[in-house]
Amino acid sequence: MLKFPDNFAWGAACSGPQTEGRFNKCHRNVFDYWYDTDPQAFYGGVGPDTASNFYNDYQKDLPLMKEAGIKHLRTSIQWSRLIADFETGEVDPDGAKFYSDLIDCMLANGIEPYMNLCHFDMPYELQKKYGGWEDKHVGDLFANFADKCFELYGDRVKHWFTFNEPKVIIDGAYLYKFHYPLKVDGPLAVQVTYNINLASAKAIQKFRSRFNDDDHTVGIILNLTPAYPRSNEPADLEAAEFANLWCVDLWLQAAIKGTFPERIVEILTDDGVLWDASQEELDLIKANTIDLLGVNYYQPMRVQAPAISPKSLQDWMPDIHFDNYEMPGRVMNVDKGWEIYPKALYDIAINLRDNYGNFPWFVSENGMGVSREERFLDDKGEVQDDYRINFIRDHLKWLHKGISEGANCKGYFLWTAIDNWSWMNAYRNRYGLIRDDIHTQKKTLKKSAYWYRKLSDSNELDAD
Repeated sequence: MLKFPDNFAWGAACSGPQTEGRFNKCHRNVFDYWYDTDPQAFYGGVGPDTASNFYNDYQKDLPLMKEAGIKHLRTSIQWSRLIADFETGEVDPDGAKFYSDLIDCMLANGIEPYMNLCHFDMPYELQKKYGGWEDKHVGDLFANFADKCFELYGDRVKHWFTFNEPKVIIDGAYLYKFHYPLKVDGPLAVQVTYNINLASAKAIQKFRSRFNDDDHTVGIILNLTPAYPRSNEPADLEAAEFANLWCVDLWLQAAIKGTFPERIVEILTDDGVLWDASQEELDLIKANTIDLLGVNYYQPMRVQAPAISPKSLQDWMPDIHFDNYEMPGRVMNVDKGWEIYPKALYDIAINLRDNYGNFPWFVSENGMGVSREERFLDDKGEVQDDYRINFIRDHLKWLHKGISEGANCKGYFLWTAIDNWSWMNAYRNRYGLIRDDIHTQKKTLKKSAYWYRKLSDSNELDAD
């Protein structure tokens, strides 16, 4: 048996736009708008209108989560639900009451809330008017929204996060066309990267003005995908260095140290695409760093030297500096198309230990999405998801090794509590401990839920 540290946080993660449904929302976010205008872009034509019906069902869903061993729940407050007027920060009464009641219900069920403020869900009105994160003014409006959340719910919510996976905003919306506004513009992606880091710092500045105690923490959720080179040849190593700078260290160093890696600033400058920044802004980022880091990990990144030199005449994209590499013999989640490589969680732990001052962090997402999960229903209607149990166990073994070697990891949150709507993929892949029949909204525990409850209660992993 592998024993985890005392007070280790066992939990799960989800998000407002993926669970709540659009009931009584005062505004649309960019995904609501995209679905309204092009529903066939989403798997099976299924959009966010109902999702997991959490808006209506949370009083029934939270006891189910408790039964599944979820003692901490990370979700998000939708800017488009809470705020009626984005410029003034006036709140929508129904939205404000919903989140207040939800938080009270979480606490009544012994579930500690971890609240995130942006889970890809830019209000469409701000996207249309300003270009969303393309305009630094939106960062000011976001900070005001964050401050309203702190004011309304900071008496009960102790752990706050500014963004979830901001790099995915860059990849999806500005590089690879899987999030609205579906742009492909490398230089703009660089500027938006900077603007999001600035917006996060502005929100943290608001947090600091309200809270000055050890009970409240503010952080960010980063998806860390370590880049591994194909070989030890210098060109492959150079490709992996850039990939890690772009995908990992740029975000980590800004959040934890308040600065950007000198090497990537040099490369982006040489490429002629470095972001526009003022010294005042850089000072603000430096002064407003995080207390706690959330790490989302699903898959590694494997790279090799680019077949075409980055010095070639071509539009700038980050991947002019590397090509992806598919390692022969890799273990795959074939439904998702992702490599399964649990050791990377250990490598992340050691990187944070050795290169970031052993900064406090927790696994804020990790999980396995499987399509056609009905294949695994038994005659009693329970999903026999041993594949999910094995996935979690294998990752926790490597996480435990990192902790045993001194890594400062505070918890593990599974993605996700209940099967939820997943952007363009809708319900193609299921990740939940709890099954959601989206046609009836009947929710039932999977085999993994009982296993996770035992893990959460005992704080021990059966490593066999």
